[in-house]
Amino acid sequence: MLPAIFYENRKTLALAAPIIAGQVGQMLMGWADTLMVGRVSVTALAACAFANTILAVALVFGFGVMSSVTVRASQAFGAGRGTGKVHRSGLVLGVGLGVILCGLMFALLPVLHWLGQPPEVNRAVVGFLILTAISVIPVMLFTAAKNFAEALSRPWPPFWIVLGGVALNVALNFVFIFGTLGAPALGLTGAGLATLIARIASLLVLLAWLHRSQYFRPHLARLAGERSLWRELRGLLRIGLPAGGQYLAEVSAFATASLMMGWIGVNALAAHQIAITCAATTFMVPLGIGMAVTVRVGQAVGARNFQRVRPIAFGGLGLALAVMICTALGFLILSHSIAGLFVADPAVLATAAGLLVIAGLFQVVDGTQIVAMNALRGLGDVHVPMGVAVFSYWMVALPLSYLLTFRAHFGPVGIWMGLALGLLTASIALTWRFVWKSSPVRLATAHAVPHV
Repeated sequence: MLPAIFYENRKTLALAAPIIAGQVGQMLMGWADTLMVGRVSVTALAACAFANTILAVALVFGFGVMSSVTVRASQAFGAGRGTGKVHRSGLVLGVGLGVILCGLMFALLPVLHWLGQPPEVNRAVVGFLILTAISVIPVMLFTAAKNFAEALSRPWPPFWIVLGGVALNVALNFVFIFGTLGAPALGLTGAGLATLIARIASLLVLLAWLHRSQYFRPHLARLAGERSLWRELRGLLRIGLPAGGQYLAEVSAFATASLMMGWIGVNALAAHQIAITCAATTFMVPLGIGMAVTVRVGQAVGARNFQRVRPIAFGGLGLALAVMICTALGFLILSHSIAGLFVADPAVLATAAGLLVIAGLFQVVDGTQIVAMNALRGLGDVHVPMGVAVFSYWMVALPLSYLLTFRAHFGPVGIWMGLALGLLTASIALTWRFVWKSSPVRLATAHAVPHV
């Protein structure tokens, strides 16, 4: 199998490279906000962390639901079936989901104090949270279009559009956070305004490219009626809701961990924001590999070429493992230097450096579990992995985080130790699940009738 793995890895890397770059580009918006807001005040940085915790729950659930566009489009593309209905249904799903998630975050505004954060953080966060909540709608639409393009093996233009959006966001941050070019200095609220404008602009450019491209024209051909569109929408939801549940279980666990940090104090929450920003950025590499594995496994299943499924997925797991070992070493060796990029406060810097050491240790299992989860998603297997995610994060990670922090008195490091053990549990279970599901004989039996 080794020669087949090396052969498939070349194709996986060719698809994964722009996806990874695009994901890192998205994270750079968070980096820009964190770096710039950190120069305003520690309270503003803590408020940014609090808002991003809430926003991450909504966005990551949305990304999980919208990953169904990747699965359905890649399988249809591999089977040589029409993909236009997937694109149109994906946009409908993106609008509806974005509006619902935005509304839920708006409903949370009057009860922010229930989440136990310091009063000064609750006061500072409102404007930023409102603007970033609105930005969820263009983000969901952008994700639908981007996932469709990547499923049809066209990932580079979305990457360049993401990069342009990041550059626009950074430029607007200078204008609205610090009040340059005659604009008022809005601080954290200015960062939210910059993010909203950049996301709307990115969406408009992506849709214009997609619908003017000669490559996509035959794939976007309209069908005679609308019944197939709504049937496809139901198909997207059958995959997307459990996939969103997987993502929600993980991100809500990390969000709860952030709330625990807030119970410790403002300095702990600010340090957590620095560490989670760094860990989430490096996580984009295995996530991008996993997304490429989803596309390629889905295309192989659609083409009924089941012998390629394991080499594609095992190659992706090996790539993610190698990358995460390197980033883990970087976090271990350079923890203080990395933390110093974000903040000068000695107490926050010391805490953040300690958290980065733990983050380096769980990078390896984190990369493994996300590739295994995405490989299973390419097979259309989403219900059991959702159960694995709920168990790993809510039955293992969070109870251990609480016990290690508030009973064993490990402090902020205890929260991250519990998260690491939850990720290890998920990694083992999901990898075993894929090995069992990906037998060519079992795949041939499960897909005896092509999925429509």
